[in-house]
Amino acid sequence: MADLKQALRFGGRQKDLRYQPGFTQMAWLCIFVLYAPIFMLVLYSFNDNRSVTLWTEFSLRWYMAAYENAGIQRAALISVEVALVATVFSTIFATMAALATTRTAPFKGQAAAYTIVNQPLMVPEIVTAIATLSFFALIKQLTGVSGIGYLMVAHTVFCIPFAYMPIRARLEDMDLTLERAAADLYAKPFQIFRRVTLPLLMPGIVAGAMLAFVVSLDDVIISLLVAGPGETTLPIYILGQIRREITPEINAISSVFLLISVLFVTLFFIIEGKRK
Repeated sequence: MADLKQALRFGGRQKDLRYQPGFTQMAWLCIFVLYAPIFMLVLYSFNDNRSVTLWTEFSLRWYMAAYENAGIQRAALISVEVALVATVFSTIFATMAALATTRTAPFKGQAAAYTIVNQPLMVPEIVTAIATLSFFALIKQLTGVSGIGYLMVAHTVFCIPFAYMPIRARLEDMDLTLERAAADLYAKPFQIFRRVTLPLLMPGIVAGAMLAFVVSLDDVIISLLVAGPGETTLPIYILGQIRREITPEINAISSVFLLISVLFVTLFFIIEGKRK
């Protein structure tokens, strides 16, 4: 019996990737290459020296400089405004799309609907940015209307797939028993949605909204091409500063961005864990 258990244990190890030769070393190498640059960026954001490679002493000098920089303040405000608008509308549209593709009987073209909603995830972002720029340029020429609304619309559109994924996953995992029971009790469809479906769906909606907010806040390519004069978002501002000179002030801004992203992603996984 002992020999049998040992043989089974050995056979299981042979199938487990963790015990394959070189797998552990390769995994640690990938983790190092991925996170070592991020660690160095955060570390040197606390460097008192203006150089980003020469360490002198610990200081919050560059965080204070970034906080007092009027250009950074304006760019951050624009980024947050655009991200909030894009988050609200992309989450609403993603929820509607998720309900339309999961709370209905299978229909002809359902696979095509999934593909259309998720297609922006597969198309290169530069292609989407150029197409959006050309489309908005035509609208501006025909209407003469300009403004930050175009940037908000662009962010809303490309954030929809990111909000759609967790919302749809939540709907597919939800049991229909409660909704059917409400229907049996003569509740109207809107009452069923408001009192049963929406509360159960809320974790997925919150997760989708957070994901959309982070994606919008971090976007560079689409913002760079679509944004007009005076519509500089924080990522575009950082890119412009890097072209001139890299200072620990850029490291400080990037570290704050990193912290925000980590917080939102952590909340996303916490909500997903509770959902499961």
